[in-house]
Amino acid sequence: MTSREATPIACLLGPTASGKTAAALAFAARRPVEIISVDSALVYRGMDIGTAKPTAEERALAPHHLIDIVDPADAYSAADFRAATLRLVGEITARGRVPLLVGGTMLYYKALTQGLNDLPGADPEVRATLDADAAREGWPALHARLAAVDPVTAARLAPNDSQRIQRALEVCLLTGQAMSTLLETPARVDEAARPWRFTPVALEPSDRSVLHARIEQRFDAMLAAGLVDEVRRLRARGDLHPGLPSMRCVGYRQVWSYLDGETDYDTMRDRGVFATRQLCKRQLTWLRAMPERVMIDCCAPDAAQQALAAIENIVGDMAAR
Repeated sequence: MTSREATPIACLLGPTASGKTAAALAFAARRPVEIISVDSALVYRGMDIGTAKPTAEERALAPHHLIDIVDPADAYSAADFRAATLRLVGEITARGRVPLLVGGTMLYYKALTQGLNDLPGADPEVRATLDADAAREGWPALHARLAAVDPVTAARLAPNDSQRIQRALEVCLLTGQAMSTLLETPARVDEAARPWRFTPVALEPSDRSVLHARIEQRFDAMLAAGLVDEVRRLRARGDLHPGLPSMRCVGYRQVWSYLDGETDYDTMRDRGVFATRQLCKRQLTWLRAMPERVMIDCCAPDAAQQALAAIENIVGDMAAR
C-alpha cells in the first residue's frame, strides 16, 4: 500500500503548554473520537500534577489511551508505544470511531512513523553500574567517557544530561558500537504500519516569549496544586529513585532535588521553569524537522479553532476512503 492509498490519521503535536488538550477536546465534541496520548510522562500512574495529566472531567469527554498504564518503577519505551499505538489505531477504526494522536514526545512520534533502529533494550545491571559510577565521579565525567567512544552523540548532549548519557553509554557497552553509528542504520518499518498515514498538525509559537510565559504560569499552578506533595508521596514508596525515567521527568527531578535538601524552594521553582523551557525548545526542534506538518500558531487567539479545522480536513479525507 502506498502512502497515497494509506488511511490518514491526524496527530496533534506541539510543545508543552501549546494548547493541545483544548484543541483535542474541541474536536472530541464534534466527532466520535478516541484520543491516543503521545506522551512519555502520562503513561505513569500516580504522576498527575507534574505531567498536566487530563482531568477526570476531560477524560470523560472522550476515551483516552496510553495514560496511567505503567508503574513509575517500570520502564516504557518508544517500541512499546509504537506497538500499542498501531494496535489501538486498528481497534478504534474497526469500532467506527476516529483515532486522534495527541502529545509532545517527538521520539515516540518518530518511532511510530519512521520505524525503529536496532538498539538494545535497557539492561538493569549496566544501568546500575553507570549510576554507581556517576554517583562517585559525576555525570560530567561520564560525559567525557562517552566523548571518547561516541563523540558524535556526546557533542549534542549537555554534561549533566544523565538520562541520555547513560543510554548512550549503555548502548555502547551492550553492542560494542557507538549509538550514533547504530542510528545511521535505516530503521525497520513493519507491515503493521502500512495501512496508516500519520499526518501531523503542529502547534508552534510565533512568539516564543508567549509560550515561555505560559510555561512559567503553568509550573507555578502545578506547585500551587500540590506538586511537592505528589513527589513526596512517590518518594515515600521507597522503591523509586532519581535515576528512573519516571523521576527524570521535568518537574519531578527538580522537586526531588529540593526534597533531598540540595536546593531551596525558589531555586527548585526556577530550575523547573527553565527545564520546561528547554524541553519546549527540543520539541520545537523536532517539529521543524517535519516538512509535512500543518503549522498552527499556538499564540493566535483562534489557535484551537484553526487546529480543529486542520484535523477536520484530515478526518474528512479519512472518511472519504
